[in-house]
Amino acid sequence: MVAFALPIDVIIFFAILSLAASIVNGGLGYGYSSLSTPLALLVFVNKIINPAYILLEAGINTFMLFLSGKKNIAATYKRSLPVIVALVPGVIVGSLILNAVAPLWIRFAVYAMILPLILLQAAGFRRPLKGETRAAVPVGLGVGLLYSITTISGPPIALFWNNQGLSQREFKAAIAQIRIAESYLTCVSYYFLGLFTVSSISLFKVISPPVFLGIPIGMFIVTKVSVETFRRLAMTFDAGIVGYGLSAVLPTLFGISSELSYSLFAMVVVVDVGLFYRYLKGRPAPVTAQAGTLEPGQRLDGGTSPARSSDG
Repeated sequence: MVAFALPIDVIIFFAILSLAASIVNGGLGYGYSSLSTPLALLVFVNKIINPAYILLEAGINTFMLFLSGKKNIAATYKRSLPVIVALVPGVIVGSLILNAVAPLWIRFAVYAMILPLILLQAAGFRRPLKGETRAAVPVGLGVGLLYSITTISGPPIALFWNNQGLSQREFKAAIAQIRIAESYLTCVSYYFLGLFTVSSISLFKVISPPVFLGIPIGMFIVTKVSVETFRRLAMTFDAGIVGYGLSAVLPTLFGISSELSYSLFAMVVVVDVGLFYRYLKGRPAPVTAQAGTLEPGQRLDGGTSPARSSDG
């Protein structure tokens, strides 16, 4: 096996990026890839990044599920199962697309698909699903496709579960179950396509150690700060990062002028900051992880949700 040495500046960049992303993941139960992948794509192509991130997230998601506790897993596994089953075809198709499509188009797909989802989270979008089980199948297909192409799935899964009457710990357990399934399935798919290379393994060795520090820090932060405030702040930064990445790739793919392209980035930043400011002005009383679980029907942001139901 040929050695692949990463430059020291690249090692430092990815170590810091992994630490920041794992802090977010520790606090929210998701967010590692959605925060780090857009910036990582400025350095490497998806075929190097994705296998390293998939391996790491398989471990992170297993750990997050273990922390959720048997009670919360038991309360959510039947509701998570339809999404997990629907992941399989999505992961297979997405892996084939990653292996066949030009890297620049994959970068564009990453930015274009996740920016609206991040902005919806930044806006605090919530709409309870009355047919949760029926909606789980298309959600699973879409999430499997998105994850295997981009390594990102937290925003759509969070949007799906965010207003379905789950307590904070049940919310994390439901997300962890789906993300374990998608990361393990994608690992298998990538293996058969030969996507695990020396370059990816070298990157994995750089990004994995900071996680052992970052996840506990994130878990500690949400015992002191409102979970919703932490989530909104993370999504605010994330939207700015993705907006910049999208603006950087548009001129090359579509011949758009740099001025017009970066005006899009400026617009994203203005909207993003405005959404966060609106939240800070009208935010509810803080709800922290220290409280254990929320009261029945209480949302992560301190409001109220409809009663939980498997089918609405």
